[in-house]
Amino acid sequence: MTTQRTSGRRKQALAAAAAVAALLTTAACGGGNDDDGGSKSGAAGFDAANNKVAQASLAKKGGTLKFGGAQDADSWDTTRGYYGFMWNFARYYSRQLVTGKAEPGKAGAELTPDLATGLAKVSDDGKTYTYQLRDGSTWEDGKPITSKDVKYGIERVWAQDVLSGGPVYLKDILDPKGEYKGPYKDTSKDKLGLKAIDTPDDKTIVFHLPKANSDFEEVLGLVSASPVRQDMDTKSKYGLHPFSSGPYKFQAYSPGKNLTLVRNPEWKQASDPIRKAYPDKITVQFFSDANQLDQRLLNGDLDLDINQTGMSPQGRTTALKQHKANLDNPVSGYIRYAVFPQSVKPFDNEHCRKAVIYGADHESLQTARGGPVAGGDIGTNMLPPSVPGAEGQKYDPYKLATANKNGNAAEAKKELAACGKPNGFSTTIAVRNNKPVEVATAQSLQASLKKIGVNAQIDQYDGSQTTGIIGSPDNVKKKGYGIIIMGWGPDFPTVQGFGLPLWDSKYILPSGNSNYALIKDKTIDGLFDQYVTTLDDAGKTKTATEINHKVMEGGYYLPFVFEKFINWRSSNLANVYTTNNYSGMYDFVNLGLKNPK
Repeated sequence: MTTQRTSGRRKQALAAAAAVAALLTTAACGGGNDDDGGSKSGAAGFDAANNKVAQASLAKKGGTLKFGGAQDADSWDTTRGYYGFMWNFARYYSRQLVTGKAEPGKAGAELTPDLATGLAKVSDDGKTYTYQLRDGSTWEDGKPITSKDVKYGIERVWAQDVLSGGPVYLKDILDPKGEYKGPYKDTSKDKLGLKAIDTPDDKTIVFHLPKANSDFEEVLGLVSASPVRQDMDTKSKYGLHPFSSGPYKFQAYSPGKNLTLVRNPEWKQASDPIRKAYPDKITVQFFSDANQLDQRLLNGDLDLDINQTGMSPQGRTTALKQHKANLDNPVSGYIRYAVFPQSVKPFDNEHCRKAVIYGADHESLQTARGGPVAGGDIGTNMLPPSVPGAEGQKYDPYKLATANKNGNAAEAKKELAACGKPNGFSTTIAVRNNKPVEVATAQSLQASLKKIGVNAQIDQYDGSQTTGIIGSPDNVKKKGYGIIIMGWGPDFPTVQGFGLPLWDSKYILPSGNSNYALIKDKTIDGLFDQYVTTLDDAGKTKTATEINHKVMEGGYYLPFVFEKFINWRSSNLANVYTTNNYSGMYDFVNLGLKNPK
């Protein structure tokens, strides 16, 4: 659907961004209304939970923790989920051998034992990882969690024909030749035929890697490595009611409407060093748009946004004026960007891709996302600042943050001529319909591209169906989506954890695809192969930088911003902090309430 009056919308966005910037400056200096320090509202204060713990000692047992969201998870199945907020939330009902520390900031991204008694015992050649399971860890029916349950849960990653959508690092690391066919096609009697994992007894699990991978334990910290009990596996329906290994279990779920978790009475605090399980009940209510969600947050009906992608412009402006003490402004690990699928002409030609990069007004795109404070710094490349090897704005090959920040029509015209489209071309921008900030970004891009003869119509697709719409290369080609608006944060804080699903040709999938650009570059693939077998940090950092440079040289992406958020926490929320483990989101796992009810 094309949008009208784009120029008027851009003026409104510019004015809103200026107002937000002024309000944020006031908040940062401690000025503004009485709400700033929380003296009247009971809130902790502006940025009080940004990389530090707010109201830690005030969390009490009991009550209902209330989340809201403008978007449901892609799946609540631990094998299939790929949204960052799903991984964060899934720790309520799933456990892993290891997981991120329940601590603020950088410390949260450090691994710590969960189901396992300690971090892995690793062989000298980096190919064998051995764990022992804790005593007392049980499923929601009281049966013990065994090493075979962990193995089976991991084996499900191989069943991509049934359980598509989630990360496939485990499959590629443990079975690079694709010899195992997954538990549903497993001919062994116990359906535990994956040779790369041994379970000599119920408390021991041993991983045998064909080749060393320097990030393997990071991969085991993802929720895709959660145990699943074979007799409770409902395959493609598992996401509707996962069987709990954590302190909470599913009570009711209506997709796109609501979700309720209640205490798992079989969970034992003594068996779990991570989770405090403060609330009695956890609810999530989903809304049709983000503005509706923001209003419920402002009204005090909800405690926080499960999506953790920041308030929308309308709610954000109101919150900054009236409720600054309830807000945090973290730097996220996300990059927001446009990506150009090479299956859609003329984006199979790198010069046409680069024409869009040069033709875009990068300052306007930044403004559409909320300005330099609420939106983030102008993105100049595709490696987030939190990932080793990143160079931030120092690496700016297209001068997006300097000489060309408002676009460079002359350079864009040169690139159009070079790709055989001197008069421009028409294309379609695909954007999620439930993300007002993304729609505003698409409108900004549409307006600036029109100046260089690129006529882009905007298709707002159902944001709850992202995996099947833009995650299907066939559908992208059929719809003619030459430009896709999207964002990405690290699965874990390395170039493998961020870029492998986006840039390695092995990760082009028929469904649940994230390599939207369809990059098939032997040099990039080779650099990833080199990275995963490099065990020294300096070598890994150097290779990460090289990968980022090759991606940018190909013109596959137009980065918008190194993102920042304005996130809401209710005055009743306690033990709240942002964590690098989930790209600057609040860590959900140990949130509590000051006044449970």
